Amino acid sequence: MNLAKYIDHTLLSPTAQKEEILELCSEADQYGFFSVCVQPSWVSTSHEALKDSEVKVCTVIGFPHGATSSETKAFETKNAIENGADEIDMVINLGQLKDGNLDYVKSDIQSVVDAANKEALVKVIIESSLLTDEEIKTASRLSKEAGADFVKTSTGFNGAGASVEAVKIMRQTVGEDLGVKASGGVRSKEDADAMITAGATRIGASSGIAIVEGAVSDFDY
Repeated sequence: MNLAKYIDHTLLSPTAQKEEILELCSEADQYGFFSVCVQPSWVSTSHEALKDSEVKVCTVIGFPHGATSSETKAFETKNAIENGADEIDMVINLGQLKDGNLDYVKSDIQSVVDAANKEALVKVIIESSLLTDEEIKTASRLSKEAGADFVKTSTGFNGAGASVEAVKIMRQTVGEDLGVKASGGVRSKEDADAMITAGATRIGASSGIAIVEGAVSDFDY
């Protein structure tokens, strides 16, 4: 198994600077990671740095709380794609989910799917560590119904991050039609292997190099 091809090499720190983003892109190209995952303002820089590479550019929408309006998320999505994003990781509206306003949650996801218009793959971050098992099932089901391509565990900025149990629930809910991305706290090859065994098809991590080299990282994401 080529672990590198599972990994979205990630740098989402609010203080990340251009030199760090360029280093991230260089590492992703060197190790053959699937993508880099960066904040929206770094999409064009990453796209330019990786234009001659097979590495994709992923960015985050409504990040990290998911509480922006659907219209804002749709605009962010279109703008990111214009700037060169190949993949969109959007955060659901957790408050609306907790309130049981499921039509809103599904519509919110759909707004991003529609804005992406199949020009970019859409992953839905459900922030699983803040949800009950039943809420994880509901968020995953709504993501599938709204036409998303993936469900994703976590932003890495709220709560404990990914867990094997959450990944199993997500995979059982969406079946084989959607991808499942485990992110937040995946720091070693053993962590990554456990997530993949549970059903993950992508790993979001700042620890990608440690993972493929068999080391253990102290990065939180």
